[in-house]
Amino acid sequence: MLKILPAAFVTPEKGCRMTPETQEFESPYCVRIETETGKSSTVPIAVLTPKQLEVFVQSEFKRLVQEAGVKGARIHVERATAADYEQVLREVAACLSSAKARVA
Repeated sequence: MLKILPAAFVTPEKGCRMTPETQEFESPYCVRIETETGKSSTVPIAVLTPKQLEVFVQSEFKRLVQEAGVKGARIHVERATAADYEQVLREVAACLSSAKARVA
């Protein structure tokens, strides 16, 4: 999924100025949800600013739990290790090559 980032504005008289959203550092997080019944689900890596993470944990998650009518749900959030770009390219190439071999 592509994420649209807020733009930095450039004007001749002011130079480059960034919006407050672009000034916050984003980090990858791994999110695991557990229910009281023992079921769990791991959400793919999310890239969030510290403020977005705070809002998610303190309000959005609680709202989603209430809407679902689930009791005793817990959330575990850990900073994830992001793969470097070259590693991503190698893994995608290997995946595509193996898919091509299976089709042939």
